[in-house]
Amino acid sequence: MKGITEAASCELDIRNSRFLAEAFPVPTQEDARALLKQQKEKYADATHVVHAFVIGPSGGILGCSDDGEPSGTAGRPALDVLKGSGITGIMVTVTRWFGGTLLGTGGLVKAYGDAVKAVLAVTRASELVTVRDFVLEVPYELHDRVKRALDTGGISVSGEEFGTAVTITGSIPETDAEAFSERIISITSGTCRAQLSASTRTGFKD
Repeated sequence: MKGITEAASCELDIRNSRFLAEAFPVPTQEDARALLKQQKEKYADATHVVHAFVIGPSGGILGCSDDGEPSGTAGRPALDVLKGSGITGIMVTVTRWFGGTLLGTGGLVKAYGDAVKAVLAVTRASELVTVRDFVLEVPYELHDRVKRALDTGGISVSGEEFGTAVTITGSIPETDAEAFSERIISITSGTCRAQLSASTRTGFKD
């Protein structure tokens, strides 16, 4: 599965109706509900604010709404496109301002599906992996050596704190965690040991 970290948007004009498609990262259903409320308040002048979301590590939590469009012509087509994208933790809203021309059932299905496809085309998605967080306390004289080791692919450094030693925090794919720990011990001749979290979480592959 893939995930996104930043919002994206695009607009389509279809037979005088304006369609604004926006994609957002949403980790939970509660976040999706809160975001939808914000969108409806923000676009109170719109005719419809249709939404669809895919949430969960395997994309198993799904939801959508037609928001007043004929049943099955808006939310379901939007959700179908999302499901086919392989992205999870995402919600898309498609806000429509009616332009005076009826699109018909088939036209609505195509319009909402195309709107979601268009916003996904400008959305940056990254592979999701199971990661373990780590903490490293590194003496200053070994900092450059350890930093070079951390520059290898897959390791994400989230922070450095400079005190009596340098405390480095980050995450690494679970499959590489033990080898990473052994490598740190090797390159520092046993001076440094990575403190790996006991639990795992879902993160982005660098």
